[in-house]
Amino acid sequence: MTARLPVFPLATVLFPGLVLPLHIFEERYRALVRDLLGRPQGAPREFGVVAIRRGWEVAPGAGRAVPGGDEVVLHEVGCTAELRQVTELDDGGFEIVTVGRRRFRVVDVDRTAAPYLTAEVAWLPEPAGANEVTELLAARVIAVFRQYLGLVRPGEQEVSEQLPEDPTVLSHLVAATAALTVTDRQRLLAIDDTAARLRAELRLLNREAALLRQVRAVPVPLTELAAPPAPN
Repeated sequence: MTARLPVFPLATVLFPGLVLPLHIFEERYRALVRDLLGRPQGAPREFGVVAIRRGWEVAPGAGRAVPGGDEVVLHEVGCTAELRQVTELDDGGFEIVTVGRRRFRVVDVDRTAAPYLTAEVAWLPEPAGANEVTELLAARVIAVFRQYLGLVRPGEQEVSEQLPEDPTVLSHLVAATAALTVTDRQRLLAIDDTAARLRAELRLLNREAALLRQVRAVPVPLTELAAPPAPN
């Protein structure tokens, strides 16, 4: 099953259930927000967020380089953003708060049907509920993620974040909040199976934790290592 969505290219990856605030200053995306607000009551007010694979442009009148437009190359998998809060600004822009909802694969991009990009998308499957394998993996991810957070914030005595018990929700939260690259996050978003996503996160968290331990093991500040040696 496919659908047609407005698309907002960004230099970030959105996951289902995660909050994404946005400042809308460019006219074509102001038009996108106005079109969403103009939909009938009860109709879904969501657009697709797709991370940029390559390319930037200077939009007419924008005055600065921004993602999007004819030259940008998008990743294949994105996530819809549901409009939750909208504040219109004096200059005609918007401050909006969105929440990720559904993953999709881009089938075709249309650059001419609207002031903004639109795309035909195919919805990706989301597993329902947990099973023994995902529950075991989720417990391991929680343990490693807490260790990782302890390395990120070494001054805190205890990491007390409330982490979700649902394995799929947990996998999305970890992917969005760990200090990963856009490429790493994009790979995680594209994984359909929760167990496979959790296994990938275990590898990434162990990698990041090992790097953090190496940095903390350096006996002098990194800034000193970068400075030229003092003359004798």
